[in-house]
Amino acid sequence: MGLQIGIVGLPNVGKSTLFNALTRSKGAEMANYPFCTIEPNVGLVTVPDPRLKQLEAIVKPQKTLPTVIEFVDIAGLVKGASSGEGLGNKFLSNIRQCDAILQVVRVFENGDIQHVSEVVDPKSDIEVINTELILADLDTVEKRVNELKKKSRSPDKDAKIALEVTERVLEGLSEEKLVIDILLTDEERLLLKDLHLLTNKPIMYAANLAEDQVAGANVKDLQEKMGLDMTSIVVPVSARVEEELNELDEEESQMFLEDLGLQESTLNPLIRGSYDLLGLQTYFTAGEKEVRAWTIKKGYTAPQAAGVIHTDFEKGFIRAEVCAFSDYVEFAGESGCRDKGKLRSEGKEYVMKDGDVTNFLHSA
Repeated sequence: MGLQIGIVGLPNVGKSTLFNALTRSKGAEMANYPFCTIEPNVGLVTVPDPRLKQLEAIVKPQKTLPTVIEFVDIAGLVKGASSGEGLGNKFLSNIRQCDAILQVVRVFENGDIQHVSEVVDPKSDIEVINTELILADLDTVEKRVNELKKKSRSPDKDAKIALEVTERVLEGLSEEKLVIDILLTDEERLLLKDLHLLTNKPIMYAANLAEDQVAGANVKDLQEKMGLDMTSIVVPVSARVEEELNELDEEESQMFLEDLGLQESTLNPLIRGSYDLLGLQTYFTAGEKEVRAWTIKKGYTAPQAAGVIHTDFEKGFIRAEVCAFSDYVEFAGESGCRDKGKLRSEGKEYVMKDGDVTNFLHSA
């Protein structure tokens, strides 16, 4: 299951620094001036999951494959981007296909790093970005409404339904609402799918803090400072910390984090948060050749989960042999689970649980 998160934000908020740290690269150009990113950067990021190490210790596979998320970093947006200001608008199309949006917001103060509006104001910055995304969607939806109006003159019942839904969305956007915040049924939202609206995607906010701020960061305080409600997902990060970690080996990194009062990289909660934002979970397959983490939507049945490995597995699904992760570890693998009666045989109606260690039986 390919997953893609689009990174947006104003220039000089730490987007490219975070991207480089996420992908353990130096692929995104960084500089203390706007628009230093002039091409979209794309990188794959592994989802940190300590359970893989536990499975490795039991199975001793030839290789271990974690699940991954793809991040796309585009040029910083500025006020007026939707009408062509700056370079960000040129690249909005690069994140229209993304599953979710990560908005990087500058909270740190640093006189040596210029801010495009000359003052650090997280609430205002978010309003600027959201407004530009809304305006870009407004243009897309207006075009669709005009198309549907022509179609609805004919006896096309589906066009009339689509027009009514799309006009409601247009009205909401005109009132500066994000599409994801407009009350729509799942069926109505499906009618918008081919438009790839930017504000119809789940959004997570990365609050970029200074080195000495991140360990004691309070999410509720950040939500208030950023003008967000308590349901908004805000993850405290420090691009500066991550930039330094990128230059250290594992032992040095741990010592550096401990000195800052941190237990792990600030990016780990960000990656896990991206995973949760999309309503995803993990199941595992474990054998001598490989231990592998697989990404599925929460609520997937066993056949749907098998289909993530190969579509033929879903079509020819017979049953799934499943161990709960805790049982798999406690009883040292599949044979131990079988001996203790913890290896279950599940059919087509079984809803997968996070961490299930699974073997699928299917017809050829």
